[in-house]
Amino acid sequence: ARWRRGYSSAGAAEYLHRSIVPTMHYQKSLPRLPIPKLEDTIRRYLNAQKPLLNDDQFRKTEELAHHFEKGIGRELHEQLVAQDNQNKHTSYITGPWFDMYLKAREPVVLNFNAFMSFNPDPKSEYNDQLIRATNMTVSALRFMKTFRAGYLEPEVFHLNPEKSDTQIFKKMIRFVPSSLSWFGAYMVNAYPLDMSQYFRLFNSTRLPKLERDELYTDEKAKHLLVLRNGNFYVFDVIDRDGNMLKPSEIQAHFKYILSDTSPAPAFPLGYLTSENRDTWALLRKSLLDNGNEEALQKVDSAVFCLSLDDFPIKDFVHLSHTMLHGDGANRWYDKSFNLIITKDGTAGINFEHSWGDGVAVLRFQNEVFKDSTTARAISPQSQPASVDSSRAVQKLDFKLNDALKAGITKAKERFDATVEALSLNMIQFHEGGKDLLKQKKVSPDAVAQLAFQMAFLRQYNQTVATYESCSTAAFKHGRTETVRPASIHTKKCSEAFVRELSKHSTEELQKLIVECSKYHGRLTKEAAMGQGFDRHLFGLRYLALSKGIALPDFYQDQAYARLNHNIISTSTLISPAVQLGGFGPVVSDGFGVGYQVQDDWIGCNVSSYPTRNGKEFLQCTYKSLEDIFNVLKGKKISS
Repeated sequence: ARWRRGYSSAGAAEYLHRSIVPTMHYQKSLPRLPIPKLEDTIRRYLNAQKPLLNDDQFRKTEELAHHFEKGIGRELHEQLVAQDNQNKHTSYITGPWFDMYLKAREPVVLNFNAFMSFNPDPKSEYNDQLIRATNMTVSALRFMKTFRAGYLEPEVFHLNPEKSDTQIFKKMIRFVPSSLSWFGAYMVNAYPLDMSQYFRLFNSTRLPKLERDELYTDEKAKHLLVLRNGNFYVFDVIDRDGNMLKPSEIQAHFKYILSDTSPAPAFPLGYLTSENRDTWALLRKSLLDNGNEEALQKVDSAVFCLSLDDFPIKDFVHLSHTMLHGDGANRWYDKSFNLIITKDGTAGINFEHSWGDGVAVLRFQNEVFKDSTTARAISPQSQPASVDSSRAVQKLDFKLNDALKAGITKAKERFDATVEALSLNMIQFHEGGKDLLKQKKVSPDAVAQLAFQMAFLRQYNQTVATYESCSTAAFKHGRTETVRPASIHTKKCSEAFVRELSKHSTEELQKLIVECSKYHGRLTKEAAMGQGFDRHLFGLRYLALSKGIALPDFYQDQAYARLNHNIISTSTLISPAVQLGGFGPVVSDGFGVGYQVQDDWIGCNVSSYPTRNGKEFLQCTYKSLEDIFNVLKGKKISS
């Protein structure tokens, strides 16, 4: 159906698809993120503290918690509920969470930005840098246009796709008014997800300001920002009528940029976005005062940033380093995302985290991957258009004084030192995956998390604060909640495997694994339903500080600080588009663990600084997975 794909006069599809149900159809009727009961929060908090404390410490923490629950905590909770009732258009976590990100002064690179790399195009001849950059850019622009026109399929979590992911259902639900549509989906066991973050994917950047950064979006801007060799280029990709530039012209402009022989700048501006936010805010002010307002405006408002790297990828570790931080000169870390494409056509996304969570970025990646590998705009045989790229493409020129040059030099030194200290390691476990675990009736995610607990115990002989992020996008303006994978169950099970193997039969070990799986499943379900404890306690603390109330003793407890010093920080994703994802450690003595449980294998990559040994942690994780799988298969294992 030609009209359905919305072809322009240029003959190239302008849209990915045309959804029968408008993109934002469910947004109005999404349920609100619940504020848990205070007693539930305190109970869950104490359950998470139990495996981390000895009896004396736990008694003290328990006393502080119950005191808080009966006193100031109760008052704060009632105020939070009252405030939430007056702001029904949003969620109680939205304001505090934006503030948490935007007030943070640490550099965004390695501390907040995460990456996800694309699988290669199944047709190898399309993994050429120029071809892939063109096809992916066209698909990204189609996504943007599809979303803005309201044609993008709404994001829905289908528990029973045979009933809800059907044409019949879609034709019916589109006539249900927006204020009721969520209930219609709920009746067929489908859960529409919040899409309020999506608009920030494009034309957006995080601007450094003293004390608190700002998110900036300018949807009128029509140009793309391209970085190569530390140089900045812009050209329009959307015309006056809102149509996309022809793919052959985009290809011509990329070809022009890739063949530009200009040397790399002596003072690459990109490094500034890797600085401490206050330092960068002051330097940005100098840049503006020094006559760079127009150039910076082009950078900030660009549709997105495409980074073209001049080297091929050697292996997965090199891939992770490239996508997580790169060389610092050929990135603009403040953009909502950088689409990075290396010399051999390897592609990935590095995204800034304050504006949104993995869910929106993953949907974008899935659509771009699917479209750029099935509805390719150009082929290896395509000729670039004969256009005058030297007129269309503008190379941005920045005027730098001595203070700015010194600022860039210092930023580069800091960046290089930080990256130098970062280790990335990875493993793939090929002795089983999701299929086998489901057959044995245990949760794949629970097994991965149990393996991390066992590994840390084996390596460091202790159980520490652990974080797993869980999306709360099933609610209006939901963001994330924390699952706390370290529990009395994982501790008991890990100790049995690591310290007391001879005392337990295979059946007993199996029982312990099942116990962990059940408990982890419950925690995950609670978190996804907004029934964790971390965001609630965070919201109460934020409220106290914003009202100028003295910080309650509960929050000054060392155990509270330790629980929020997440030594093992984990995040998982699974997608046909993504090869691997990762992020930096969230504390200097921590591990950043990105993992995926596939049908028949488990992949895991870990970031760390010198105080921790990531390579050894992964060796211990591998051993733990091996032991768990063998026990589940009924084999006897040895230490």
